[in-house]
Amino acid sequence: MNFKQYQESPEVLLSLYKSLVKPRMIEEKMLVLLRQGKVSKWFSGIGQEAIAVGLTSALAEREYIFPLHRNLGVFTTRKMPLGRLFAQLQGKYEGYSKGRERSFHFGAKEHHIVGMISHLGPQLTLANGAALASLLEGQPQVAAAFTGDGGTSEGDFHEALNVAAVWQLPVIFVIENNGYGLSTPTSEQYRCNSFIDKGVGYGMEAIQIDGNNILEVYQTVKKLADDMRVNPRPILLECMTFRMRGHEEASGTKYVPQELFDIWSKKDPVVNFEQYLLEEKILDQSLIELIRSQVKSEIDEGLNFAFALPEPDNSVEEELGDVYAPWQQTLTAPSSSTSDKRLCDAISDGLKLAMEKHHDLVLMGQDIAEYGGVFKITEGFVEQFGKGRVRNTPLCESAILGCGLGLSISGKKAMVEMQFADFVTSGFNQIVNNLAKMHYRWGQHADVVVRMPTGAGVGAGPFHSQSNEAWFVHTPGLKVVYPSNPVDAKGLLLAAFEDPNPYLFFEHKALYRSLSAAVPDGYYTLPIGKAVVAQKGNDVTVVTYGLGVHWALEAAQEHGEGEIEVIDLRTLLPWDKETVFESVKKTGRVMVMHEDCQTGGIGGEIAATIAEECFQFLDAPVSRHGSLDTPVPFSPALENKFLGKNRFKRKLKDLLAY
Repeated sequence: MNFKQYQESPEVLLSLYKSLVKPRMIEEKMLVLLRQGKVSKWFSGIGQEAIAVGLTSALAEREYIFPLHRNLGVFTTRKMPLGRLFAQLQGKYEGYSKGRERSFHFGAKEHHIVGMISHLGPQLTLANGAALASLLEGQPQVAAAFTGDGGTSEGDFHEALNVAAVWQLPVIFVIENNGYGLSTPTSEQYRCNSFIDKGVGYGMEAIQIDGNNILEVYQTVKKLADDMRVNPRPILLECMTFRMRGHEEASGTKYVPQELFDIWSKKDPVVNFEQYLLEEKILDQSLIELIRSQVKSEIDEGLNFAFALPEPDNSVEEELGDVYAPWQQTLTAPSSSTSDKRLCDAISDGLKLAMEKHHDLVLMGQDIAEYGGVFKITEGFVEQFGKGRVRNTPLCESAILGCGLGLSISGKKAMVEMQFADFVTSGFNQIVNNLAKMHYRWGQHADVVVRMPTGAGVGAGPFHSQSNEAWFVHTPGLKVVYPSNPVDAKGLLLAAFEDPNPYLFFEHKALYRSLSAAVPDGYYTLPIGKAVVAQKGNDVTVVTYGLGVHWALEAAQEHGEGEIEVIDLRTLLPWDKETVFESVKKTGRVMVMHEDCQTGGIGGEIAATIAEECFQFLDAPVSRHGSLDTPVPFSPALENKFLGKNRFKRKLKDLLAY
């Protein structure tokens, strides 16, 4: 291992050595504690420390790093207090996630570290968002994201690299090529000769280095980062190394040939660097003993602190309270002047006003820039706000949602437009596992609004017509809004942008241009989580939202005056139980109706809650109604049969007669 070609001052060499020894000594202690049953699980990075330590030492402290399981050196080099770090590893309240997350699945804003989720790939896309935020500020900073050789097979790897290349984002994508993805060797992971071959396909520079040589890692990253801050662009950095332990300790290493251990044990990054510093008279045995003694004392002190802490006993109130970032809504009243606007116009107007109010808001989506989006919601936005804030994206929903979260971590707001709500499946993981859980996991808000053109009735077939709001109503940490009219759409959208929590904002395509209303001019907000009585009545309550509101209002006109009360939920998560219960107690009969398929729809949850909370006030069984349990057909004749509108009217008549 050639260290001599990398000239550094004695101070830097000694600092790198200290930073390299600390994670190795912690790891060795953790393996002892694991055998003693004092640690439940450990993903060892022994033999790979030079990559994490070298990279972290080379970057500025303000620059974000997105590490994985085996990057303990990132956390220790950023000088994370060991007491709190060990409390995190032990699942104690005093850690970084109040006992809610394991090992390195956490982040710390004060250290500019963003922890992983178990799905690995999505982490890379968040780094794009952090890098984009720095570009928009005019002060490019490097973001670095780690992946293993196995993780490069995931779709998010390809999406992240493609977006970074297209947008020329200053991200270092670090591949720790340690030979195995759990037990699967690299020969079964990819067909190219090495990972740097992939760089050509993405139009980016790709460099391969010795990941066990701390000086090669440090100087390579430092040189790249210095240049990337001046000439922003992504770099693919393949670090050759080897995993000296199993994927995690329970996995063992029987699947690895012994000769590989024999070869790589001679390349130990700590042992070799220590020997070099001894030869260069930077170190001597007494200094080595002093350094190791100091690190041991720090480790022992941190462990004693963590082990002495009680097991977390979080209250139910605290657990529920941390699902969302704190936000107390302050309403902005509408102006008295109004203009006639269609639903699409009202949403466009709301977006424009949000962009004017929130100068850190970035819009992203396919074809939303010059083209204005397929529904022309953002037409003319580029001319007013510029391409920096109104961004056409490659066709990669997961990467753009992750980029939105990265923007939020860096202090900005993001809107991501799904061209059709159906396409959100390609980014489902980002929404339900990253955006939704981020604040609960380690207190980081996700200031992202995902706009969802949704619904049937336009002859668009099974992949452009689904009502998929129920997928997200099931997920704690999200807020789900579904307006039925232009006035609500504008006011609720503006409110969503004020809230630092992640939103799914559903907009019915069939209502975009078929429905208009007198919409207040200027900026105003409406209450999130508050339903409205769209039609007063005394005999039966219909609880619904979106297009269902218009079905219910039509039915109300066909019945006697004052019979049917229509509740427009507007917000589905959280939904307004108080308004619904008040109506049900008055009428004694209730039907929960939605356009979505009946089985598994939100109507079942609302119906069950009404039955549980209002049983003594009911004069008839709680009824629910949805569309057929089939995909949405293309033929208009079949689509009309699929939708529950006509069957709803018959069912409502039966409920009134009960």
